[in-house]
Amino acid sequence: MNQSFKLSLEQEFTIRSFADKVQTLSCEEAKRSLLMLYKEMLIREVMYQQLLKSRW
Repeated sequence: MNQSFKLSLEQEFTIRSFADKVQTLSCEEAKRSLLMLYKEMLIREVMYQQLLKSRW
């Protein structure tokens, strides 16, 4: 990851809280969550690409 970006203290806390919740997931729940997260990342990427195209 790019080291020039720093997370806020609140973001670091959110990551820690998320990590704690992940520990309680079953394998199937983790797989479903990971798939959903990946889909959301791809959708976000498409949205950014479209936004950039419309602005340039």
